[in-house]
Amino acid sequence: MTLASTPDLTTLRAVDGLHFPGEPGYDHARLAWNLIADQHPTVIAVPESIDGAVRMVRAAADAGLRIAPQASGHGAPALDQEALRGAMLLRLHRLTGVEIDAEARTARVLGGTLWREVVEAAAPHGLTALHGSAGDVAVSGYILGGGISFYGREHGLAAHRMRAVEIITADGALVRASATEHSDLFWALQGGGGNFGAVVAIEIDLLPIPDVRTGFLLWDISAASDVVPVWRDWTRGLDRAATTSLRLLRFPPVPEMPPFLSGRSLVIIDGAILADDASAADLLQPLRALAPEMDTFASIPAPAMLEVHMDPPVPSAAISDHLMLGDLSDTAIDALLESAGVDATAAPMIIEIRHLGGAFGDPKDAAVRGIDGEYALLAVQPVAVPEFAEQAAGLVAGAIEAMRPWADCAPYLNFIDAPLDAATAFDPETLERLHRVRAQYDPDRVWLSAHALPEVEPV
Repeated sequence: MTLASTPDLTTLRAVDGLHFPGEPGYDHARLAWNLIADQHPTVIAVPESIDGAVRMVRAAADAGLRIAPQASGHGAPALDQEALRGAMLLRLHRLTGVEIDAEARTARVLGGTLWREVVEAAAPHGLTALHGSAGDVAVSGYILGGGISFYGREHGLAAHRMRAVEIITADGALVRASATEHSDLFWALQGGGGNFGAVVAIEIDLLPIPDVRTGFLLWDISAASDVVPVWRDWTRGLDRAATTSLRLLRFPPVPEMPPFLSGRSLVIIDGAILADDASAADLLQPLRALAPEMDTFASIPAPAMLEVHMDPPVPSAAISDHLMLGDLSDTAIDALLESAGVDATAAPMIIEIRHLGGAFGDPKDAAVRGIDGEYALLAVQPVAVPEFAEQAAGLVAGAIEAMRPWADCAPYLNFIDAPLDAATAFDPETLERLHRVRAQYDPDRVWLSAHALPEVEPV
């Protein structure tokens, strides 16, 4: 295709499912999950079938438009807003559906499907998936970025449990990529992001987990100086069966919140333990010895795991940032508590540290071979009103800078909402290979990605 400096939209207006500025439906369709993203594309396409998505991509190609696929909208702020003004935003949130093969322990998932739909479809068969912490995350974007699950220290990255991908390439072709078909493209899609096409279906492995030991331990933030070092020590050499996170949380006094959250500052440890009840109890004993105010760890049906992390259930505005950390030294913990603990004068609402290691670091021949860091730090500040955005950005930046001296390894792109050159996440050899794949499947750089590959020709 030839990208046009001034696209001809005449033929596009005859295509069903497209929304143009000023027309009914445009303003609603342009909203991302993170409402901080103010998206104004030239046209928005909302397909409800794979054939419809193919038609829309071909129409955009004929008009000389670039294309930005987007499912649930997670990571939307990383899209280049200026580039969107000359592009089609391909919203995939209506392209949903799940087919379960219980005997093979696999699922075929359409490109806009959310994890909640997959988990609910798998549960009657005693199966679940390497889903994220929230049910409202889109499967496709999560897997294309790697996929960190609360089952991950035992089972690895979700991208490594992908069987095949059905993807629309820049010329409008529908391609199936797997280990034996278009294997170079399949390699790139295992953590390489959305630089290669519009993913309209993914086949994934499922896990034989009908029930899971999960829940949270909760303390007032005044206990942080005791809890954080013990959790750090507990995670060192920890059995792979346990994947947990620790959060320092500050909740506003909102009547709609449960009383144990509203208006409080807390320390919460949550996650999953893939072991029997007795083994899980033994693993948790050092944390329970700290006398948490609440302890909800129990064996529950696997779908309920999606509620444990208490992520926002509806679209909202927030600013966030992320660092990958190595081992948490005593000095690093002191810096964390100073910037976000009980005496912190300015801290974001959420500071989260996810424990990685284990199978997350097991190497595989994929764009993301594994994660080298031991902990992922995430800072998040909701933005209730636009006027608070600048202050929110300052709170997040302050927390991140306080921990930057202990940053180690490449970042996890799914935790970064701000614009970021994807080259920062890959070593030179991997980056060169990603460029070769893109040059083969998208030589004109039609696709706009949340984390774009830099404009460098492959060697």
